[in-house]
Formats: sequence, structure tokens, C-alpha cells
Amino acid sequence: MLSAPFTVTFAPQASGTTSANLTFVSNASTTPTVQSLSGSGTAPVAHSVALNWNASTSTNVVGYNVYRGTISGGPYAQLNTALNAGTNDTDTAVQSGHTYYYVVTAVDSSGSESVFSSQVQAAIP
Repeated sequence: MLSAPFTVTFAPQASGTTSANLTFVSNASTTPTVQSLSGSGTAPVAHSVALNWNASTSTNVVGYNVYRGTISGGPYAQLNTALNAGTNDTDTAVQSGHTYYYVVTAVDSSGSESVFSSQVQAAIP
């Protein structure tokens, strides 16, 4: 008798219980073999990071760019595709178990961008 290991992964996207049948087909005389499976789970938790910063004291600032990195001190990748006119933003593209580092820049009416702000850290549980 031969055997073959296999793995079944249950990754719920919603809370609840479900069941299914798994059918194994081979060239053996007892094929197919059906195995009943069931599982219950909890949907993954969606995390986000709320960011707030003080407005620039420069007179001709028209908006802000928000940057995120995964290593303290950078490099950072810009999150916003258009200037953020306000002094807050929310990063909804974070994952559990990771730490992220954020900086902000101010952009003036001529398109000049300031140096990075002080870095802040967010650890996602």
C-alpha cells in the first residue's frame, strides 16, 4: 500500500463554519475515495494606521506627501498619489505582525518638497 501526504489549508474570509467533501482519485481499484472535511474560523482582522501631523509654518505650503518604510531610517515609499491637503491620513495597507515607519514632507506652490519630518513608528499586532 502506498501513501501520499497532502495539506488542506482553510483560510476563511468571513466568520462561521463550513464543510466540504474532498475526493481523491487514483489508479487504485478503490478509487475514488471521498473524505468529509469541516472547519470553523474567524475572519482576519483588518488593521490601519491613523496618521496626524502639525501643519507647516511656511506660508506657501499647498499640501503634504506621506511616506512609509519597513526599516527605521528608510528607505521610504510615497503612499499618496496626489498631494494631501490636510494634516491627516490613514494607511489601510498594513499587515499584522509588521512594524512600519512614517515620515511626511511639505510641498510648496512651486513644487519644492521639504526634508522628511521626524519619523514615527507603528507596530501592527
